[in-house]
Amino acid sequence: MAKAKKETPLSKQYNQIKAKYPGALLLFRVGDFYETFGEDAIRASKILGIVLTKRNNGGAHEELAGFPHHSLDNYLPKLVRAGERVAICDQLEDPSTAKGIVKRGVTELVTPGVSMNDNVLDLRRNNYLAAVHIGGDDLYGVAFLDMSTGEFMTSQGHAAYVDKMLQGFSPSEVLYCKKNKAEFNNLFGGKFHTFQLEDWCFGYDYGYEQLTTHFQTTTLKGFGIDNLPMGIIAAGVILHYLRETEHREVGHIGNVTRLEEEKYVWLDRFTIRNLELVYPQQEGGVPLIQILDHTVTPMGARMLRKWVVLPLKDRAPIEERLNTVAYFLGNPELHEGLIHAMKQMGDLERLISKVAVRRINPRELVQLKRSLSQIGPIKDLLSQLRSSGEIDKSSTVKATLNRYIDQLNTCSFLVERIEKELRDDAPILSNQGKMIRSGVDAELDELHAISYEGKDYLVKLQNREMERTGIGSLKIAYNRVFGYYLEVTHAHKDKVPSDWIRKQTLVNAERYITPELKEYEEKILNAEDRINAIEFRLFNDIVLTASEYISTIQQNAFVISTLDTLSSFATVARKHHYTKPVLTEGKELDIKAGRHPVIEQQLPVGESYIPNDLYLDDNTQQIIIITGPNMAGKSALLRQTALIVLMAQMGSFVPASAVTMGIVDKIFTRVGASDNLSRGESTFMVEMTETASILNNLSDRSLVLMDEIGRGTSTYDGVSIAWAITEYLHSQKKFKPKTLFATHYHELNQLADDFPRIKNFNVAVKEVDNKVIFLRKLKPGGSAHSFGIHVAQIAGMPQPIVLRASEIMQHLEKDHKAEHHKKKMKEVPKNNYQLSIFEPADPRMEELKEKIGALDVNTLSPIEALLKLNELQKLLQK
Repeated sequence: MAKAKKETPLSKQYNQIKAKYPGALLLFRVGDFYETFGEDAIRASKILGIVLTKRNNGGAHEELAGFPHHSLDNYLPKLVRAGERVAICDQLEDPSTAKGIVKRGVTELVTPGVSMNDNVLDLRRNNYLAAVHIGGDDLYGVAFLDMSTGEFMTSQGHAAYVDKMLQGFSPSEVLYCKKNKAEFNNLFGGKFHTFQLEDWCFGYDYGYEQLTTHFQTTTLKGFGIDNLPMGIIAAGVILHYLRETEHREVGHIGNVTRLEEEKYVWLDRFTIRNLELVYPQQEGGVPLIQILDHTVTPMGARMLRKWVVLPLKDRAPIEERLNTVAYFLGNPELHEGLIHAMKQMGDLERLISKVAVRRINPRELVQLKRSLSQIGPIKDLLSQLRSSGEIDKSSTVKATLNRYIDQLNTCSFLVERIEKELRDDAPILSNQGKMIRSGVDAELDELHAISYEGKDYLVKLQNREMERTGIGSLKIAYNRVFGYYLEVTHAHKDKVPSDWIRKQTLVNAERYITPELKEYEEKILNAEDRINAIEFRLFNDIVLTASEYISTIQQNAFVISTLDTLSSFATVARKHHYTKPVLTEGKELDIKAGRHPVIEQQLPVGESYIPNDLYLDDNTQQIIIITGPNMAGKSALLRQTALIVLMAQMGSFVPASAVTMGIVDKIFTRVGASDNLSRGESTFMVEMTETASILNNLSDRSLVLMDEIGRGTSTYDGVSIAWAITEYLHSQKKFKPKTLFATHYHELNQLADDFPRIKNFNVAVKEVDNKVIFLRKLKPGGSAHSFGIHVAQIAGMPQPIVLRASEIMQHLEKDHKAEHHKKKMKEVPKNNYQLSIFEPADPRMEELKEKIGALDVNTLSPIEALLKLNELQKLLQK
């Protein structure tokens, strides 16, 4: 039988604190170390790679692992990135003055989604905490908070919308209700660090109270979220969680905004993944954002990331962005000046958040001053931009620049105060002095003089004693145990005067004190303690002043991040020769010489990307079926079309010689195939799930990109499904989505003969000496060959296999009777989507329609249902 642990006062204190934070890894401050015990120690040692030891605790062995307290910033990020919730338990009183056991308490609970630590955070990415509320009737609430910037958003919608939001914002941690674990995991699980909360936190009244109390309002109408009950619950859960994690200084969370589904282009999670907007699908790949990101400030990089996953649907703000980018391009010198000024700025957004939570240090306050000092020059540059070039007074660009100028605030009083009071070389620590300039506080100046004069006096005392005693090697030094002392080597100890008092004997020397030395020591040390206290008070006064500018500086950060993102678009456009897209009210998509923005930057030196024209509309060329072999460039053409549209609706110039397009409201892609074996789904199941998602969410302004639909099953199955899908997309009465359909199934070329808005194109290849050259050029007409065996040869397939495959293919083609096959395809039964069993021209159909429409199926008994069905059948037989 294991021995019971004997509880010491320290272990009792530890257990009491640990019980308050179940599931969290507790860092327990003991002297100069943070210690972990038991299961925490085992987890910490594995994550941090530190030594795991055991201690004898009342006869029982307990695991122990720790690290020096000053190494917290090195170890904490590793724990948080591993998904741990870390409770930091500090000593709340000075151990030297404490009576009995030192008082301790958790000063911060750091979780993956709630952190202000620079070593945990990525400067160029938001660190979102999300909350998901699973309501009824397929309605879900979702909220996002970046604690490090104060950005707070909420929304509600169906499961697919919430899934898209989670994929786009990529939160570091997601909160959800414990009782909904199975449903949450089924819909959204496996991708995020999560934390479960009790169901009482997910009440509407509780969430409403949390928000109104925090924002000190009586209603949420002013935030535009009062009609989002599920969103209010999710947002309330986030504020509740902040309190639970000991984050009570949250003045920088000054607003909650509504994420409006109708404001942004619909990109489902498959599309965000397939187009590689923010993450590559393959290791070493390059996402779109890596090409577009030439921002020079951290907050600009974070803004760009949001714009990439939230392209706009409203033409006016898109054109405002495009016009501003064009103006930057037209004024290169002023644009370069703006970039240079923004480069001098730190992370305004996160610096002012640190002011709000009282976590800013002296050096960061100097950074805040330097950043704010660039606001004036930036306003001047914008004024010059506004008045330069061919720009009339009614220009939208002029109005935009005026707005930016008005919204930027130099915060001159705060800048001047920091400049006047805080030293430029201020240290990181705020409790050890050396922060405040001379002339700020009379008492402080006097104490500085005492401290400096006292140290000068010690030098004079040392020189005087050296002359008096003749001890040339005499020195005055200091340590924390004895304070100031005189040190004499043993060779000279016989010269020591009788009025010196011996304090310590070393191997090679003796240490002494004198009454005079002790008197000055007290004077100097008291002065230094007083200096540190006064400087700490003055520093906190400056922080208090800065806290009055939180909303103003957040507004500055928003404007600067917007300018930085638009500037980045201009830099990319200049560097890669992009052009300004023309937006119309129509539904056409006309791309001249379009290129893939990522692939063209990855080509070997000397190679250039082959551009292609592409035209789609809803009247003449709604669906293009693209055939051609693997490696010819079909998938690249599909992706580049989507990326050009998305870039345009972000407000970016595009990789093409010209683009004219109507606004697209939804983009769907079904590109590539993958198993989801962990959920028991085959490649074909995943393919069909993604395709079903597309077909069930179409709109009249959708852009649909399908690559090799049906290839995950047998040839006849695949052709049949692809054929039916293409017919369906063409024949919808309500919607005519613009569609690109890349396929190996040449049989689908037959559809162009049967449907007026379906056209055949192929990616050209050229055969020379039995070798295939990929021209990567789109041309009208279908392709008759797949060249699959040739692709296998290029891939390095052993030659005997290539030769045998060619032999088999020739036999199959000879036996296939091409003319018979072609005849079969033409004889496919037609599905006339234009007719309906409820055709109004037939009175019987009208009567049948009325009778069925009047039925209340929920009230019919089985017998009544059969009788009614018999009646309707007789009506049809008349």
